[in-house]
Amino acid sequence: MQLKIYNSLAGEKEIFKPILEGNVGMYVCGPTVYSNVHLGNVRTFLSFDFIYRSLMHLGYKVRYVRNITDAGHLTDDGDVNNDRFVKQTRLEKLEPMEIVQKYTVDFHKVLDMFNLLPPNIEPTATGHIVEQIELTQKLIETGFAYESNGSVYFDVLEYNARGLNYGELSKRNIEELFANTRDLDGQGEKKNPQDFALWKKASPAHIMRWNSPWGEGFPGWHLECTAMSTKYLGETFDIHGGGMDLKFPHHECEIAQGKACNGASPVNYWMHANMLTMNSQRMSKSTGNYILPMQLVSGENDFFEKPFHPAIVRFCFLQAHYRSVLDISNDAMLASEKGFSRLMEALKILNSITPNDEKQSGFNLEDWKTKAYDALTDDFNSPVLIAYLFEAVKFIFALKDEKETISAKNLEDLKSTLNALVFDVLGLQNIEENNNEKLDQTLQVLIELRNQARKSKNFDLSDQIRDKLLAEGIELKDGREGTTYSIS
Repeated sequence: MQLKIYNSLAGEKEIFKPILEGNVGMYVCGPTVYSNVHLGNVRTFLSFDFIYRSLMHLGYKVRYVRNITDAGHLTDDGDVNNDRFVKQTRLEKLEPMEIVQKYTVDFHKVLDMFNLLPPNIEPTATGHIVEQIELTQKLIETGFAYESNGSVYFDVLEYNARGLNYGELSKRNIEELFANTRDLDGQGEKKNPQDFALWKKASPAHIMRWNSPWGEGFPGWHLECTAMSTKYLGETFDIHGGGMDLKFPHHECEIAQGKACNGASPVNYWMHANMLTMNSQRMSKSTGNYILPMQLVSGENDFFEKPFHPAIVRFCFLQAHYRSVLDISNDAMLASEKGFSRLMEALKILNSITPNDEKQSGFNLEDWKTKAYDALTDDFNSPVLIAYLFEAVKFIFALKDEKETISAKNLEDLKSTLNALVFDVLGLQNIEENNNEKLDQTLQVLIELRNQARKSKNFDLSDQIRDKLLAEGIELKDGREGTTYSIS
């Protein structure tokens, strides 16, 4: 099987050839932790979790790096006083690192809820200030950057004058960029309007600041990712991922910084996940068409008629290709819930099927596996892969109704393949098993409360717990080894 990846830089699918055979270095731009992670973020990180799982399933050893941006992050107008961290510290009356901690915890909690695997390395911008200062100094020494009034800027015009191409990823024309850009970031400090900050002088209002050769300040957003990705993956690595909105200017600037610093393109394959919409409209706080991940799962919102388990949300998200716009709605979630339930029911039925080696099956298992893996290796085509999973589901229900047969060898092969694709690659979870685990934990708490009541000779409470559970079909049995339960 040859893995093909759509390379945003080339604008087409390419056969994947890692720098080191059998190994993959992958960097994904992580969150800026000044607010709650939103559903669009979840869609991006979930897409790359699926890609990460797929690469490992296909036999690659992956070093997955996803950063945390916990330093100054300017808004689009470039005004230092509008730094998102500064604004949030004022709003919540907290220290910057309290803001960082609060929303980093929220980020991890949400991603755990949707069963995302943690990256191998999760570096922070504040933990790599030294590396960012060193990169800035190198760019000044090579003539690609200049200091102005305590800030340092990347010289885009100089970059292009040396035969390099700022705009190659986003396919933008440099002359058009200069013509259509106002100098909002720098207030006259910059040589050219399109030059971007590598290091920014801290204003008196700016709380997060570090010493540097150019005075107190903080790193530019674009520089953070270049410093962290190259430190852990090398000057050139295999895959760089992120949301479509990061293609310009963030990833464009990363390419320029990498080429200017090291004389080589920093990344071989650029991958971008597309946006998430809700009810066919862009999600936006200003329009009110907006909910947080927790609100979708809890049902505490005005858009969905009921709560949806994180596994169902994950299944819904994977039914769209990562490069396609994904639209969620009440109807889409209900359809996903129905499809998810049928898939899980089929897996449960498969465990009860009796093989038959005497009759030949009409289901070509090898052909089905080939098609499923062709979808997986065709730029991680999750919707087509899921479609093939449901071909197997249809076959499983035919087995249940004794309209089909399967040999013992093929039964074990089908079980292992389906379980690997559903749980290891797609990262879905069996809700019924999770619910059983929670029920057991709850009953153990009640049993302990009943035991404490008996020790305290509060037999009325002890009997009340036993009788109420029995009324719900749960019988407690006291024995030498302790109290057990059975469900009727």
